[in-house]
Amino acid sequence: MARVELVMPKMGESIIEATILDWTVEVGGEVEQDEPVLEIATDKVDSEVPSPIDGVLVEQLFNKGDVVPVGEVIAILETEAEGGDDAPAATGGDEKVAASPVVETTVSSNGNGHHTPAPVLEPVGAQVGGPLKSREGSNFYSPLVLNIARTEGVSMVELEGLTGSGRNGRVTKKDILAYVKGPREVPAVKEAAPVQKKAPAQKAAPAAAAAPVGDYHMVKNRTFSHSGNVEIQEMDRMRKMIAENMVYSKHVSAHVTSFVEADLTNVVLWRKKNKVAFQEKYGEKLTFTPIFVMAIAQALREHPRINVSVDGDKLVVKKDINVGIAVALPDDNLIVPVIRHADRLNLVGLAAAVNDLASRARINKLKLEELEGGTYTMSNVGTFGNVMGTPIIMQPQVAIMATGAIRKKPAVIETEAGDFIGVRHMMFLSHSYDHRVVDGALGGRFVKRVADILESWDMNTSV
Repeated sequence: MARVELVMPKMGESIIEATILDWTVEVGGEVEQDEPVLEIATDKVDSEVPSPIDGVLVEQLFNKGDVVPVGEVIAILETEAEGGDDAPAATGGDEKVAASPVVETTVSSNGNGHHTPAPVLEPVGAQVGGPLKSREGSNFYSPLVLNIARTEGVSMVELEGLTGSGRNGRVTKKDILAYVKGPREVPAVKEAAPVQKKAPAQKAAPAAAAAPVGDYHMVKNRTFSHSGNVEIQEMDRMRKMIAENMVYSKHVSAHVTSFVEADLTNVVLWRKKNKVAFQEKYGEKLTFTPIFVMAIAQALREHPRINVSVDGDKLVVKKDINVGIAVALPDDNLIVPVIRHADRLNLVGLAAAVNDLASRARINKLKLEELEGGTYTMSNVGTFGNVMGTPIIMQPQVAIMATGAIRKKPAVIETEAGDFIGVRHMMFLSHSYDHRVVDGALGGRFVKRVADILESWDMNTSV
């Protein structure tokens, strides 16, 4: 008999681990090729892992609730096949097979917006003394179910009162979505109010050893003592992943930010004049975001050295221009869907793409492929009333732009008859770039070019 190692499958470049929800085949059970062996979950999707062969499950290497890194062996199968099209060839040793998961396309709303896998030596969320369990209260819930519950404001009392349709009564994504869409009734169970008490001073623990990451080392972890009236809250798993990615980006890239103030008066007045007609004609709301994306995409065509990524001591020049747009979610997390081939779309196409991606991001309906492949990112911090920001680069990209709030300000207007002071609609553009590969001249020219494109907007542009 040939022994086949079943490994945790890769489900997109941003997925580095998954939680085992349940084993659908017990040890000793027969399984057919493509039949589900176990159910897994990430913060983005729930999925099934099918068997790559006809055989028998002889060993489960992890338990329900365990968090397993991608590529880790999770089970051992045995097959009587001696080669052929339906099974790996029997070589007398173990064969390692990475199963292709059957993935649901619903994406959790608490995505991090940062799709570079966190380059750490142990899975994010791993705990000393054992793997992280996706448990809250007395029942087992997948990360996806918990994220939907948090986003929709479903309390643990409500969640534990649901009757699940999954195996062993487990609450599934369909159960929680059906609950939030219907009349929500809080079960008659009193939830104990959290007791807030003064936290005792904590002794500082020894700093953890630095973990090597390529040619770099992660910053050592430190613990601090806390006093006074405080409440200690555990970061959720997605926030931990965001933290890992942000620290890594600042650690690996030499961040520099250049600022330019742009006169958006033409853009503001043109949009005000045409937004109603635009929506009536195309059925799409016209915001400033697609206009900004259009200017960025044009500038990227003219500055291909910005549209790159770094691989060791090599530059990977991207021929496609795929612009990610940061979307803030109801739970205060961030996700970055990607507009592919943004330079090939006109304003109508960009408006449709922005509106569609942003709206589906907020209701957990994005697909994995819509979060991958970005070559440049834009974050509209002006949405929150911020005039400028210093955004952190999304690895392995080398630059990111923040657009600030558009404000009326007095400005010098140059004319052939002389200069005068007028009220203009002004906005700051903040361009953060990786100084390892983008020098100040190129980084500065790029953001200035984006500003020039916006300032030269033709007021006679038709809709």
